[in-house]
Amino acid sequence: MWDDAFPSFLIGLREGLEAGLIVSILVATLVRAEAKSRLPQVWTGVLAAIAMSMSFGAILTFTAANLSATAQEAFGGTLSVIAVAFVTAMVFWMRRSARHLSGEIREKVTAALAMGGGMLILTSFLAVGREGLETALFLWTTGRAAGESSGPLIGAGIGLAIATGLCWGLYRRVLKINLTRFFTATGTVLIVIAAGVLGYGLRDLQEGGVIAGKTAYAFDLSPHIDAGSWYATLVQGVFNITVSMTWLQVIGYGAYLAVVMTLFVRGVRAPAPQPKPAPQPEREVEADTDAGSEAAGTGASPKPAEPAPPAEPAEPARPVRARPAWVVPVAVVAVPAVIAGLIVAFSDDKPAGAQTVAVSETDCGKGFKAPDPGRQTFSMHNTGKKASEVYLINPATNAVFGEIEGLAPGTTRDLVATVGSGDYAWRCVPTGGKAVTSASVRVSGGGATKAVLPLAESELQPPLASYKSYVDTGLGTLQGQTAKLQADLKAGDLAAARTDWLTAHLTYSSLGAAYGTFADFDGRINGRKDGLPGGETDKDFTGFHRIEYGLWHGQSAAVLAPYADKLAADVTGLRKAFPTQGFDPSDLPLRTHEILENTLQFELTGDTDEGSGSNLATADANLSGTKELLSVLRPLIAKRAPQQLTTVDADIARLQGLLDGAHKGAAWTPVSGLDPAARAKINGATGQLLEDLAPIPDLLEIRKSA
Repeated sequence: MWDDAFPSFLIGLREGLEAGLIVSILVATLVRAEAKSRLPQVWTGVLAAIAMSMSFGAILTFTAANLSATAQEAFGGTLSVIAVAFVTAMVFWMRRSARHLSGEIREKVTAALAMGGGMLILTSFLAVGREGLETALFLWTTGRAAGESSGPLIGAGIGLAIATGLCWGLYRRVLKINLTRFFTATGTVLIVIAAGVLGYGLRDLQEGGVIAGKTAYAFDLSPHIDAGSWYATLVQGVFNITVSMTWLQVIGYGAYLAVVMTLFVRGVRAPAPQPKPAPQPEREVEADTDAGSEAAGTGASPKPAEPAPPAEPAEPARPVRARPAWVVPVAVVAVPAVIAGLIVAFSDDKPAGAQTVAVSETDCGKGFKAPDPGRQTFSMHNTGKKASEVYLINPATNAVFGEIEGLAPGTTRDLVATVGSGDYAWRCVPTGGKAVTSASVRVSGGGATKAVLPLAESELQPPLASYKSYVDTGLGTLQGQTAKLQADLKAGDLAAARTDWLTAHLTYSSLGAAYGTFADFDGRINGRKDGLPGGETDKDFTGFHRIEYGLWHGQSAAVLAPYADKLAADVTGLRKAFPTQGFDPSDLPLRTHEILENTLQFELTGDTDEGSGSNLATADANLSGTKELLSVLRPLIAKRAPQQLTTVDADIARLQGLLDGAHKGAAWTPVSGLDPAARAKINGATGQLLEDLAPIPDLLEIRKSA
């Protein structure tokens, strides 16, 4: 929580101090002008600005809560980018204006005093309102990035409280602060934080489908760094740097930081402009003196002044009805809140025809009526005491048209589904309870709709057994190949060792060892040097890549033989342990997508190349492993989405053709040796295949409604 509080604390401190300084200057100006009676007008404008800012935050929260998951990502990403733009402009404006802020505000207040009370209210409202809107937008963005509200709210509250105390001390002349240095230091930190918010916003836009490339990862350290660890949480909370980031996130983060920080630092180092000396006022000359001088210059005597006409009697002043003093303050504070309330009340949070359906442990689907055909939104409200999974199903086939997971007691969430001709019912599965199914309704009209057939865990057992048999056979082959590599190095035959190393490594890479399938064995057999203090020379750098480094960097067979011995022992240990390792059947569909995610992140970037230039060969082996998984899952996928298999098969054929063109016999082109067009085609084909594989885990999700 506290790591999420720091960015909001800094925003609250800085924006609170800016707003507080403005208010202090407004108040001090009125006091010095002996216009204390006008102070309520200043506070009226300040309260109106606060009300507007809070209303703006409420509108943001309400709007996001009533969007679909994809739309929420796009909405949040857009606002994150806007927030970064506001904060960037604020940082530069305050750095430029800190020296002359007091003088500018005094001029505006003096002008407002001459124009009446309404202008003074407007001046204070606009001065504070800008800071308030920036604060509301950035706090909403950081809260969304943190995934919770308590930490950001606590941080912002502490920052505002400290800012209030500092402003009081400055006003009373108890404290002295070099504001230029303060805003320079906080501006530097805010630029770093804003870079993280920009990266998070770009990721949201990718997740929302606005920008492509959500599977194009620049790095993924999740196999090596626990995303839930305190240090990873701290870095993510403060800087929005996560253990895995896409290329767009990294480029956006780096480019923003490089450009904005450079401009900011240059501006700090630049000498402050010297104010121009005020012009000397000309001596005023009386009108009659001018006239006399002019007359003297022409030789004429001055004309005597004509007597003034008698003044007309003034009309009696009309009595002005006094307006109660509370009317304006109440109006300007209430209007923003009322506008926000009207937006919430009359916004289209429920599409026309939306139904509210109640669910509980004993009664599922209360209030459900036959909907109209087409895209419909159902507001699902849990009236029970347990969280529940909710499914819209066909009661005859158990096909699922839509679902909500983990609907908490007392909460309401929208379920959007396309309704066609047929029978529909609700099925509720409370935590630790039995499934409850509502009465069915029949819908007439409309075409066929997409539905997902439920999958029982038992249906995944045959594919799992086939896959485990495939892996066990492959590990047996790998045992023999690593033993041969071991013998090559003992005999001092480095040429044979290079050939046999590639053969063994490709066998291992075809087994689908992604995301912890082989537990700790994968790190010992195929671990990378990334994150190790000693790099290539670190004692924990072992396995295929350590031997690869030595074979292609001139190390002797005697140096590499111990590593080959350890590799052979680890492969033997894996083969013995694999039959007893727990394997969640629901993880099997995930492997179809995750193997090639590793390929895109590590192989096609050349990240794992230790000198052999065989990344494309490894990518080819990864593709073979994906094909094997699809072959054992094909019957289940074909029952649910046969057209998806057709698309995936075409993607695989395209990628396979591109990889086949990247080698001649056993000689593979290194990733770095590909021309840009060929590399772009391989990356694009892999990315497209990943996009088309992504729905498979959802198609084969084990559902409790089955």
